[in-house]
Amino acid sequence: MKNHDRDLLVLFKTPTLTGEALDQHVECLHKVLVSVENTEAFCTAHQLATRMKITDKRKRILKAVSTPVLKPFFFLINKN
Repeated sequence: MKNHDRDLLVLFKTPTLTGEALDQHVECLHKVLVSVENTEAFCTAHQLATRMKITDKRKRILKAVSTPVLKPFFFLINKN
């Protein structure tokens, strides 16, 4: 199995999976997650709300989330 930088908890109904089958399932999950874990998808799925307005602008959203903690009265809204 390739070492991907993520923690996954995978639950299966079948208790007897070979190591190779498990690796194949994890690799498929990784491919799915990589395709949706990018800044484009993140900015499409979120809006940034401040005290005065709500924006969809990619640059403003990325600037706001670049810090570990959002500024006061800044909120990320998930559109999903």
